[in-house]
Amino acid sequence: MLKLSHRPDLVNIQTAHKEINAFIHRTPVMRSTSINEIAGCDIHFKCENFQKIGAFKMRGASCAGLSLSNEEKEKGLATHSSGNHAQAVALTAKLMGTKAYIVMPSNSPEIKKRATAGYGAEITFCEPTIEARKSTLDEVVRQTGATFIHPYDNYNVICGQATCAKEFHEDITDLDAIMAPIGGGGLMSGTALCTSYMRPTTRIYGAEPEIVNDAYLSLQKGEIVKNTRIDTIADGLRTNLSDKTFEIIREHVTEIFTVTEQEIVDAMRLIWERMKIIIEPSCSVPLAALLKNKSSFSGQKVGIILTGGNVDLGNLPF
Repeated sequence: MLKLSHRPDLVNIQTAHKEINAFIHRTPVMRSTSINEIAGCDIHFKCENFQKIGAFKMRGASCAGLSLSNEEKEKGLATHSSGNHAQAVALTAKLMGTKAYIVMPSNSPEIKKRATAGYGAEITFCEPTIEARKSTLDEVVRQTGATFIHPYDNYNVICGQATCAKEFHEDITDLDAIMAPIGGGGLMSGTALCTSYMRPTTRIYGAEPEIVNDAYLSLQKGEIVKNTRIDTIADGLRTNLSDKTFEIIREHVTEIFTVTEQEIVDAMRLIWERMKIIIEPSCSVPLAALLKNKSSFSGQKVGIILTGGNVDLGNLPF
């Protein structure tokens, strides 16, 4: 896989999908009759909670890792993450036979800390701020010489995340709309690009918590707006957009919806109860947005990416 210096095209996404095949699962698409009745539309859930490391992040991390030179691979991989990208980089490094150096906020979910350590990563904890993540990682990279695999501001990561939508559109060929949550925007921008190439008539929607609504505000203003707080229960969505992801989202995403913390929890519980599968709070944000905006999707076929299932079972919000 070439190291991309430009936004991925469809050939890049197809190539990446072949190259990361041994690192990922092709995840199933599921439906729930009872949720469809509640929502008033036909929802197809792409279940990345069944992905390796329990989240879609394995796609982007492996795509970025495989693009490195042999010399870079030998020095190891590094990143900062509250959990899912941390696990993905750690497992990618393990499968590649190299070392992972991970910076994690001290308030990351315990299940994600344990899993990252379990893949053999060397973890450095930092204060739970974006600035602390960056400064701590800079020091780790300086000491180790490892290559920083950014969670989303990396075209290879975006290309890897786009393979999720590729599978989705191959399996369900006539979606009226597709939805994904937005944190840093790696999945959303990959989904938007792949959808624009494969199914240009499918509308593309993003969803995020009201209290970390930087993507919503950025789309409204036409320039990147930073979050002023990060205390959402959706721990995977606490980051800001990057220049790379914002430009793609601004060009291709139809609309971004925001939801309250309670709406996130309610949607999460609904999926647990009706579908009998484990998802984490970040994962339920698109369903919460759909249920809040039913009239926009009435009678339509909608694809929702369930992004991950790494939830702390000892600390459930319901």
